[in-house]
Amino acid sequence: MAATSSTATLTPLLIHLLRGASDHASVAATHAKLLKVGTASSVSSCNHIIAAYCRCGTTAHATYLFDEMRDRDVVSWTALMSGYSSAGRPRVAVSLLRSMSHSGVPPNAFTFSTAASACARLANAELGRQVHARAEVVGYASDAVVATALVDMYGKAGSIEGACAVFDGMSDPVRNVVSWGSMLSVYAQNALGREAIQLFAEFRTKRNVMAPNHFMLSSVVNACAGVGRLGVGKSLHGAVLRFGHGCNDVIAVALVDMYSKCGFYEYSRKVFDRIEQPSVICYTSIIVAAAKYGIGRCALTLFNEMIDRNMQPNSVTLLGVMHACSHSGLVDTGLHLLQFMQSKYGISPCASHYTCAVDMLGRAGRLDEAFELANKVQAEDRDALMLWSSLLSACRTHRRLDLATRAGHRVSEFNQDVAGALVVMSNAYTSAGQTDNAAAVWSNMRQQGIRKDPGCSWIEIKDIPYVFYAGLVSPAGTRADEVMMLLDELEGKMREKGYNGRLGSTRVFDAHEEDGEDGKGVMVGVHSEMLALGFGLLVIPKGMTIRVMKNLRMCCDCHDGFKLISGIMEREFVVRDLNRFHHFRMGSCSCNDYW
Repeated sequence: MAATSSTATLTPLLIHLLRGASDHASVAATHAKLLKVGTASSVSSCNHIIAAYCRCGTTAHATYLFDEMRDRDVVSWTALMSGYSSAGRPRVAVSLLRSMSHSGVPPNAFTFSTAASACARLANAELGRQVHARAEVVGYASDAVVATALVDMYGKAGSIEGACAVFDGMSDPVRNVVSWGSMLSVYAQNALGREAIQLFAEFRTKRNVMAPNHFMLSSVVNACAGVGRLGVGKSLHGAVLRFGHGCNDVIAVALVDMYSKCGFYEYSRKVFDRIEQPSVICYTSIIVAAAKYGIGRCALTLFNEMIDRNMQPNSVTLLGVMHACSHSGLVDTGLHLLQFMQSKYGISPCASHYTCAVDMLGRAGRLDEAFELANKVQAEDRDALMLWSSLLSACRTHRRLDLATRAGHRVSEFNQDVAGALVVMSNAYTSAGQTDNAAAVWSNMRQQGIRKDPGCSWIEIKDIPYVFYAGLVSPAGTRADEVMMLLDELEGKMREKGYNGRLGSTRVFDAHEEDGEDGKGVMVGVHSEMLALGFGLLVIPKGMTIRVMKNLRMCCDCHDGFKLISGIMEREFVVRDLNRFHHFRMGSCSCNDYW
């Protein structure tokens, strides 16, 4: 009787120890004690032991125990599935769902959500659809937990339609804050920032029922960063503070990124400075922000501050510092970091680090060194394309047609995402007077069906984005004629100051914007950033900075134009292009023409 009483007392205590154990030794020791008291073979105890072994990463022990069980229930199967998924073996987790169906044990909602999460790790929509179909058959697809996991799975597999279908099929009582957050995250992670912002606005109409959590808020803030929606981002910052998430690191990092990408580095720095104990991720975020603004010495100061706090940088941190060196002309500093990255920080340089080094050398005109380094780098697929495209761009800038031709041949070996690089190659030929070769590049692009995305720029007025394309002033609405008149007037004043280009003229094609595809000098419209600027000058009061976002690299003509206009109009402009930020003030740019 006493032994039975002792066992009944010890078993719950040992199970409690199992739940808190996080290392193999502790789990094994507790397992041994359960064996000693004779309760380790019960289904409930086995389930706890399996879950504990999985939690500390020893799935082999968990599987051995699972195979030795005479009776298994749904918790046994689900615990092992979860363990394999967390251990980076999601395909095994999904295969267990199939085996489970043959065992006669019916799955529950948690089983299906675990299987869906495993498919999300695989980013396999086809496998996910099979799990979804089985959940539909047994009636669990409408469960909040399962449906939310399916939304996440479809999103991570790149099937936006699948995620939307599941989310739209959820009734309002079933949708909870996690479901909404999952759908928002799908939009944000798939570069659909505007859709994420619209969905959050819809969620806010239900705020009397649900308050956003920090995951949801960070997703929407990230969406604002992606599309440059400063007004909405500021409102979200206010919501973050109202809902008590101001000290959350995840949201703080998102806010630092959002403000920097919307052209407000000073706000990014304010958010960062208010973080009491910034993590490596926080430091990395502000270092990358400084890099985008070309303030390399500031980025290096932040990096040294982080090292002084005995914090270990990660690969992205070091890449951010190298980018800062690249955009600030600190070539030797950046190369020194690359050389000692392994010995000082234990991080092996990857293709991205080498591409940054090639870009750094290329910007500085040290093209022979850049080409030598590029030939030594072991890069494949997209990494290799980025490497040679970067070198090609530098060769064109510095008029090294010999190296541009060799880099262009390497780029032409790829089949995807090569349009921009091939246009740069065409321009290199045109600049050297080799128009036949330039035309041949365009002819080859047409034959292969290669087209590049059109350049566009947008400006936000009272929380509304106005998107402009080359030559199309219609987004300005009733003020379109005023925009064109203003730009014509400014062009005359710029000529008086020695401006050689024209806002809309016969130009050589570049990798920025165009109105045609023949690759020769054609009449192109005013570039999109100029149209956005003209509209901003009309509607944004003097004294306020005009902020323009652009999806491609700013061209030299527009860069020179913005400098002159900033002096003529005595206004400040901030432009975010594909590579960095430009802050124009009184006839000069923050990049010091080094970009």
